[in-house]
Amino acid sequence: MSTREHVALVRELVELVERRIVDPLEILFGSGEQVEPVRARLRIEAEVWAAQLLGPDDALAVRAAARLVAAVFPGDGPFDPADAWWGTAFGRAVARRAGHPGKEAVPYATAGAMLGITRQGVHDLVKRGKLDRHLDGGVTTRSIRARLNRSLERHGVRRHDH
Repeated sequence: MSTREHVALVRELVELVERRIVDPLEILFGSGEQVEPVRARLRIEAEVWAAQLLGPDDALAVRAAARLVAAVFPGDGPFDPADAWWGTAFGRAVARRAGHPGKEAVPYATAGAMLGITRQGVHDLVKRGKLDRHLDGGVTTRSIRARLNRSLERHGVRRHDH
């Protein structure tokens, strides 16, 4: 984990949780004063969440990703963000640690967004056997996650999978 990656993730998590959870509370309570302790605690927790998402413990990272996704993207349907979300600091961390929550396979365009490459690049990787095509179409999230983690190890970032 690089310091730059950690700082970007913390900043994004603070902004996301403020926008999705804390700001609506401020509107409901009618006072910023009442939610200020929550904002202060949020800054601390965002540091912890970022460390968990980027740290060496896979199980802890997956649990943190699941909790955060459930809290900031609630809904009655499955979590299915726009492809652009995978390019965010939080999206990249989720892709590396959890893959696509709740999906065994994703379309080539989504796989490209998760990997930060074009759809054609995904086609080429599938063709060369570097990504696994799912029987029902698309690319397996397991192979995307494996490729993202291999890329980190090639660049000198060592993770210990448990």
